[in-house]
This record gives sequence, C-alpha cells and structure tokens, in this order.
Amino acid sequence: MKRRLLALALAAAVATPALAALSPGASAPEFTAQATLGGKTYPFDLDAALRKGPVVLYFFPAAFTSGCTVEAHEFADAIDQYKALGATVIGVTAGNVDRLAEFSTSECRSKFAVAADPDLKIAKLYDSTFALFPGHSGRISYVIAPDHKVIFTYNDLNPAKHVELTLDALRKWRADHHG
Repeated sequence: MKRRLLALALAAAVATPALAALSPGASAPEFTAQATLGGKTYPFDLDAALRKGPVVLYFFPAAFTSGCTVEAHEFADAIDQYKALGATVIGVTAGNVDRLAEFSTSECRSKFAVAADPDLKIAKLYDSTFALFPGHSGRISYVIAPDHKVIFTYNDLNPAKHVELTLDALRKWRADHHG
C-alpha cells in the first residue's frame, strides 16, 4: 500500500507542473555562463543579449534525454521565427554539461546556444531546479523583455508546448510594443 501511494504521489508530481518563482512582471536576474553554439564555447551574458532584443531562456533537465532532445529539435526548427521577432534563444542545463558541445551541434543543430549550469546557480535564480532529480534543472521557459522584465513563464515537464507558447508570447509582446 505504501509503495502504491508513493508511486501515485510521484506520478502526480511529475504530471503537475510546479509554479515558477518568476512570474510575469518580475525582474529577470542577470547571469553569465559558459555556452556553446555549434560546438564552439563562448561566454553568454544575459544583459548583452537583452540589448539586442527579447530573450527566450529555457531550462532543460539533461542533454540527450528523450524530452530534452525533442525540445531542442523544436527550438531549432523554429529559430527563424524567433529571429524574425528579434529574439535570442538560450537553453540552460545543470545535467550532462560535459556533453553540451556535442548537443549544441547534433540536437540544437547549431541554431542556438546552450549553457552549462553545473552548480545550479542560474537554475536557483530562476527557480528551475528539479526536486525529483537533484542536481538537474527543471523544464521551464521564460520570455524576457529587453527591460529585464519577465513577460512569460511556462513550467511543464512535457516539452510539447514550450516553443509554441514562447512564440505566442513574443508575438503578443511585439504587437504591444512595436505594432
């Protein structure tokens, strides 16, 4: 009976997205991180990226896992839509950071950067730690406006809607600010 209850509790925890600490209107914390794009490492700076336009910051649990691979493919496939909206996409993970250069080339298709967060410093700032798997990021997507304000947050372990919903949020923001 205890095992069954534990299994049900775990299933509910996985199926139910947690509330993100940074809700729309919150100020997005500044961060820098070692990122890789097309297998080449460089320092990513959120502030510098925001000077160019909005940023889609998405956290994912671990490179080369099924959901994270699907999500990376979807962001890569949609990158031209993000660029048309003036947005930069950056993925951040605390898991499998030693394989990010390969992941950025193969799964991200060299279309956008992914950054290493081995100590969960960035994930903690953005309340994106994965309680069920300590040492890993959760799956949360943020859209951050150039004024450092969070304009959209989506928290769901299922990768299916992250691209669609962040694009919708960017389109709405663009229409409100440049329409």
